[in-house]
Amino acid sequence: MSSLVIQRLAGALGAEIGGVDLSRDLTESLAAAIRQALLDHQVIFFRDQDLTSEQFLRFAQAMGQPIEYPFVKGIEGYPVIIPVMKLEHERTNFGGIWHSDTTYLQQPPMGSMLLAREVPPFGGDTLFASQYLAYESLSEGMRRLLDGLVAVNSSAKADVSKTREDRIASDGRADARKDYVAEHPAVRTHPETGRKALYVNVAHTSHFRGMTPEESTPLLQYLFQHQVKPEFTCRFAWRPGSLAFWDNRCAQHNPINDYHGFRRVMHRITLAGDTPR
Repeated sequence: MSSLVIQRLAGALGAEIGGVDLSRDLTESLAAAIRQALLDHQVIFFRDQDLTSEQFLRFAQAMGQPIEYPFVKGIEGYPVIIPVMKLEHERTNFGGIWHSDTTYLQQPPMGSMLLAREVPPFGGDTLFASQYLAYESLSEGMRRLLDGLVAVNSSAKADVSKTREDRIASDGRADARKDYVAEHPAVRTHPETGRKALYVNVAHTSHFRGMTPEESTPLLQYLFQHQVKPEFTCRFAWRPGSLAFWDNRCAQHNPINDYHGFRRVMHRITLAGDTPR
């Protein structure tokens, strides 16, 4: 633990972690320190981690329980490690919209990890946004309104479905359902920190329970713009061997699609979560 170096990246969230070699098995105390850094900063980053798939998986297992992604099959021999790619001829990137991962599942993941294998010569950064700050900066009246609402989340929203098309075509799972739908509180309480976080997202939230989509849209459109204000965000520039680990319960992310003509290859692991409350 004494060698762990934590450098904050922005006022809202994000920290770069140094002094640790993730290719080696973590002691219990070091694993606990990394988990605490995640809770403190919502997303943490590591540089120069040239990990094999087995080493990547072992690190994920030290942080939680890896689970399979419902739409894309894993790489050979590792069903929980999925490829997140945009190839030279493709124009749309995987997950290229602000979102929390798979909120259309009854138990969305607690966190996700992304390991950079190949990156473009420029561009391809990822933005992250604190949903603690998004909630806490709302007026008392708005917080009171949202505390009583339940959001309906679907995997079939058109914009995000398009960002999966290329990978489903090349690496899709044969057992994937056409649509997953789940209802979750519009504001969830983090099970470990006790803080409240806004829990709607433009990629998956379609409407509020008990309201029509038309009735829900004005409020949702306001929240979708509010929750990603620049002052709530940090930005990460990738290099090969960079690893990001974010808390899906209180942070959103958005990979920027600004590198047409170049290849970007990442490997992702998601970790099992609980039912949002």
